[in-house]
Amino acid sequence: MSNVASGNTIAEVASLIGDVARANILSALMGGHALTAGELARCAGVTAQTTSGHLAKLAEAKLIAMERQGRHRYYRLASPEVAHAMQSLMAVAAAGPRRHRPIGPRDEALRTARTCYDHIAGRLALALTDFLCDRAFIVVSDGAATITDEGLQFFAEFGVGLSTSKSSARPLCRTCLDWSERRPHLAGRLGAALLDRLLELRWVVRLPDTRALEITSTGRRGLTSVFQLPHDWFDRS
Repeated sequence: MSNVASGNTIAEVASLIGDVARANILSALMGGHALTAGELARCAGVTAQTTSGHLAKLAEAKLIAMERQGRHRYYRLASPEVAHAMQSLMAVAAAGPRRHRPIGPRDEALRTARTCYDHIAGRLALALTDFLCDRAFIVVSDGAATITDEGLQFFAEFGVGLSTSKSSARPLCRTCLDWSERRPHLAGRLGAALLDRLLELRWVVRLPDTRALEITSTGRRGLTSVFQLPHDWFDRS
Protein backbone atom coordinates (compact mmCIF):
# COMPACT_ATOMS: atom_id res chain seq x y z
CA MET A 1 0.00 0.00 0.00
CA SER A 2 1.40 3.40 -0.98
CA ASN A 3 2.08 6.03 1.72
CA VAL A 4 2.12 8.86 -0.83
CA ALA A 5 -0.59 11.38 0.03
CA SER A 6 -3.05 11.98 -2.78
CA GLY A 7 -4.74 15.26 -3.53
CA ASN A 8 -7.95 13.92 -2.03
CA THR A 9 -6.21 12.92 1.20
CA ILE A 10 -4.52 16.30 1.53
CA ALA A 11 -7.84 18.05 0.89
CA GLU A 12 -9.57 15.93 3.55
CA VAL A 13 -6.99 16.82 6.20
CA ALA A 14 -7.03 20.49 5.18
CA SER A 15 -10.83 20.49 5.41
CA LEU A 16 -10.68 19.12 8.94
CA ILE A 17 -8.20 21.76 10.07
CA GLY A 18 -10.10 24.44 8.15
CA ASP A 19 -13.05 24.36 10.54
CA VAL A 20 -12.67 27.20 13.06
CA ALA A 21 -13.56 25.12 16.13
CA ARG A 22 -11.23 22.29 15.13
CA ALA A 23 -8.45 24.77 14.34
CA ASN A 24 -8.88 26.24 17.84
CA ILE A 25 -8.72 22.75 19.35
CA LEU A 26 -5.49 21.92 17.54
CA SER A 27 -4.02 25.32 18.41
CA ALA A 28 -4.81 24.75 22.10
CA LEU A 29 -2.96 21.43 21.98
CA MET A 30 0.14 23.17 20.58
CA GLY A 31 1.06 23.94 24.18
CA GLY A 32 2.22 20.34 24.52
CA HIS A 33 -0.22 19.42 27.30
CA ALA A 34 -2.99 16.86 27.00
CA LEU A 35 -6.37 18.52 27.67
CA THR A 36 -9.85 17.27 28.54
CA ALA A 37 -12.83 17.59 26.24
CA GLY A 38 -14.26 20.25 28.55
CA GLU A 39 -11.09 22.33 28.38
CA LEU A 40 -11.02 21.99 24.61
CA ALA A 41 -14.70 22.98 24.37
CA ARG A 42 -13.88 26.27 26.10
CA CYS A 43 -10.93 26.82 23.73
CA ALA A 44 -13.11 26.06 20.71
CA GLY A 45 -16.03 28.18 21.92
CA VAL A 46 -18.58 25.45 21.23
CA THR A 47 -20.74 23.09 23.29
CA ALA A 48 -19.48 19.85 24.80
CA GLN A 49 -21.62 17.82 22.40
CA THR A 50 -20.24 19.66 19.37
CA THR A 51 -16.69 19.27 20.71
CA SER A 52 -17.20 15.52 21.04
CA GLY A 53 -18.01 15.32 17.33
CA HIS A 54 -14.96 17.41 16.41
CA LEU A 55 -12.67 15.25 18.56
CA ALA A 56 -13.97 12.08 16.94
CA LYS A 57 -13.22 13.42 13.46
CA LEU A 58 -9.74 14.61 14.45
CA ALA A 59 -8.95 11.27 16.09
CA GLU A 60 -10.18 9.33 13.05
CA ALA A 61 -7.82 11.37 10.87
CA LYS A 62 -4.98 10.67 13.35
CA LEU A 63 -4.48 14.36 14.06
CA ILE A 64 -5.06 13.84 17.77
CA ALA A 65 -4.73 10.91 20.17
CA MET A 66 -6.72 10.10 23.30
CA GLU A 67 -5.26 8.92 26.62
CA ARG A 68 -7.19 7.54 29.61
CA GLN A 69 -6.30 8.27 33.21
CA GLY A 70 -8.82 6.62 35.48
CA ARG A 71 -12.24 7.93 34.53
CA HIS A 72 -10.85 10.86 32.60
CA ARG A 73 -9.96 11.18 28.94
CA TYR A 74 -7.22 13.49 27.75
CA TYR A 75 -6.45 14.56 24.20
CA ARG A 76 -3.11 15.53 22.66
CA LEU A 77 -1.66 16.04 19.21
CA ALA A 78 -0.98 12.69 17.59
CA SER A 79 2.61 13.39 16.57
CA PRO A 80 5.33 16.04 16.18
CA GLU A 81 4.48 16.06 12.46
CA VAL A 82 0.98 17.36 13.24
CA ALA A 83 2.51 20.06 15.46
CA HIS A 84 4.93 21.02 12.69
CA ALA A 85 2.06 21.30 10.20
CA MET A 86 0.11 23.52 12.58
CA GLN A 87 3.14 25.72 13.22
CA SER A 88 3.63 26.14 9.46
CA LEU A 89 -0.03 27.12 9.05
CA MET A 90 0.31 29.64 11.87
CA ALA A 91 3.32 31.18 10.14
CA VAL A 92 1.41 31.43 6.85
CA ALA A 93 -1.62 32.94 8.62
CA ALA A 94 0.55 35.47 10.48
CA ALA A 95 2.07 36.59 7.18
CA GLY A 96 -1.36 37.33 5.72
CA PRO A 97 -3.30 40.61 5.76
CA ARG A 98 -2.88 42.58 8.97
CA ARG A 99 -5.86 42.58 11.30
CA HIS A 100 -6.51 45.72 13.29
CA ARG A 101 -6.41 44.28 16.77
CA PRO A 102 -4.61 45.84 19.76
CA ILE A 103 -1.65 43.87 21.07
CA GLY A 104 -2.22 43.04 24.72
CA PRO A 105 0.02 41.66 27.50
CA ARG A 106 -0.96 38.10 26.62
CA ASP A 107 0.27 38.58 23.06
CA GLU A 108 3.54 40.11 24.22
CA ALA A 109 4.13 37.21 26.61
CA LEU A 110 3.58 34.71 23.79
CA ARG A 111 5.96 36.58 21.53
CA THR A 112 8.66 36.65 24.20
CA ALA A 113 8.62 32.94 25.04
CA ARG A 114 6.10 30.16 24.53
CA THR A 115 5.87 26.45 23.95
CA CYS A 116 5.59 25.21 20.38
CA TYR A 117 4.32 21.70 21.11
CA ASP A 118 7.43 20.34 22.92
CA HIS A 119 10.05 23.03 22.26
CA ILE A 120 10.55 26.77 22.76
CA ALA A 121 9.29 29.45 20.39
CA GLY A 122 9.26 33.23 20.36
CA ARG A 123 12.05 35.76 20.89
CA LEU A 124 13.77 33.56 23.46
CA ALA A 125 13.90 30.62 21.05
CA LEU A 126 15.46 32.83 18.36
CA ALA A 127 18.05 34.19 20.80
CA LEU A 128 19.05 30.67 21.86
CA THR A 129 19.18 29.48 18.26
CA ASP A 130 21.34 32.46 17.25
CA PHE A 131 23.78 31.71 20.09
CA LEU A 132 24.05 28.05 19.11
CA CYS A 133 24.63 28.98 15.46
CA ASP A 134 27.17 31.71 16.26
CA ARG A 135 29.18 29.26 18.38
CA ALA A 136 28.90 26.59 15.65
CA PHE A 137 27.17 24.25 18.10
CA ILE A 138 24.51 23.72 15.44
CA VAL A 139 24.58 24.39 11.70
CA VAL A 140 21.39 25.54 9.97
CA SER A 141 21.07 25.37 6.21
CA ASP A 142 18.03 25.34 3.91
CA GLY A 143 15.61 24.61 6.73
CA ALA A 144 17.64 21.67 8.06
CA ALA A 145 19.86 21.62 11.13
CA THR A 146 22.72 19.46 12.37
CA ILE A 147 24.50 19.38 15.71
CA THR A 148 28.31 19.47 15.75
CA ASP A 149 30.66 17.56 18.04
CA GLU A 150 31.25 20.81 19.94
CA GLY A 151 27.49 21.15 20.26
CA LEU A 152 27.15 17.66 21.71
CA GLN A 153 29.80 18.54 24.28
CA PHE A 154 28.11 21.86 25.13
CA PHE A 155 24.74 20.22 25.70
CA ALA A 156 26.27 17.39 27.71
CA GLU A 157 27.93 19.94 30.01
CA PHE A 158 24.61 21.79 30.28
CA GLY A 159 22.94 18.59 31.46
CA VAL A 160 21.15 17.68 28.24
CA GLY A 161 21.81 14.06 27.37
CA LEU A 162 21.36 13.34 23.68
CA SER A 163 21.46 10.03 21.89
CA THR A 164 22.75 10.17 18.32
CA SER A 165 21.16 6.78 17.60
CA LYS A 166 19.07 6.64 14.45
CA SER A 167 16.56 4.32 16.12
CA SER A 168 14.17 7.24 16.59
CA ALA A 169 12.25 8.29 13.51
CA ARG A 170 12.21 11.86 14.77
CA PRO A 171 15.14 14.08 13.71
CA LEU A 172 17.64 14.91 16.44
CA CYS A 173 18.05 18.47 15.26
CA ARG A 174 15.75 20.43 12.96
CA THR A 175 14.25 23.88 12.59
CA CYS A 176 10.70 25.16 12.83
CA LEU A 177 9.50 28.46 11.35
CA ASP A 178 8.49 30.81 14.16
CA TRP A 179 5.13 32.40 13.30
CA SER A 180 5.71 35.55 15.35
CA GLU A 181 9.37 36.13 14.45
CA ARG A 182 9.25 34.81 10.86
CA ARG A 183 12.59 33.05 11.37
CA PRO A 184 13.44 29.42 12.18
CA HIS A 185 13.96 28.30 15.75
CA LEU A 186 15.38 25.03 17.08
CA ALA A 187 13.08 21.99 17.15
CA GLY A 188 13.40 18.21 16.95
CA ARG A 189 14.55 16.04 19.84
CA LEU A 190 17.24 18.59 20.68
CA GLY A 191 14.72 21.42 20.94
CA ALA A 192 12.48 19.30 23.17
CA ALA A 193 15.39 18.32 25.41
CA LEU A 194 16.45 21.95 25.75
CA LEU A 195 12.96 22.99 26.88
CA ASP A 196 12.86 20.11 29.37
CA ARG A 197 16.20 21.21 30.82
CA LEU A 198 15.14 24.86 31.16
CA LEU A 199 11.94 23.75 32.91
CA GLU A 200 13.92 21.40 35.16
CA LEU A 201 16.24 24.24 36.17
CA ARG A 202 13.18 26.51 36.55
CA TRP A 203 14.78 29.06 34.26
CA VAL A 204 11.37 29.16 32.60
CA VAL A 205 7.98 28.14 34.00
CA ARG A 206 4.70 27.45 32.25
CA LEU A 207 1.93 29.98 32.78
CA PRO A 208 -1.58 28.60 33.36
CA ASP A 209 -4.14 28.63 30.55
CA THR A 210 -1.66 29.81 27.94
CA ARG A 211 1.31 28.61 25.91
CA ALA A 212 3.41 31.47 27.28
CA LEU A 213 6.53 30.77 29.32
CA GLU A 214 7.73 33.09 32.08
CA ILE A 215 11.48 33.63 32.41
CA THR A 216 12.32 33.54 36.13
CA SER A 217 14.94 35.66 37.90
CA THR A 218 17.12 32.54 38.12
CA GLY A 219 16.55 32.05 34.42
CA ARG A 220 17.66 35.58 33.61
CA ARG A 221 20.95 35.00 35.37
CA GLY A 222 21.42 31.56 33.84
CA LEU A 223 20.52 32.60 30.29
CA THR A 224 22.86 35.58 30.57
CA SER A 225 25.71 33.40 31.82
CA VAL A 226 25.34 30.26 29.70
CA PHE A 227 23.73 31.58 26.50
CA GLN A 228 25.23 35.08 26.71
CA LEU A 229 21.95 36.95 26.43
CA PRO A 230 22.61 40.66 27.12
CA HIS A 231 21.49 41.86 30.55
CA ASP A 232 19.00 44.24 28.97
CA TRP A 233 17.54 41.57 26.63
CA PHE A 234 14.74 40.78 29.09
CA ASP A 235 13.61 44.42 29.26
CA ARG A 236 13.31 44.92 25.51
CA SER A 237 9.84 45.17 24.04
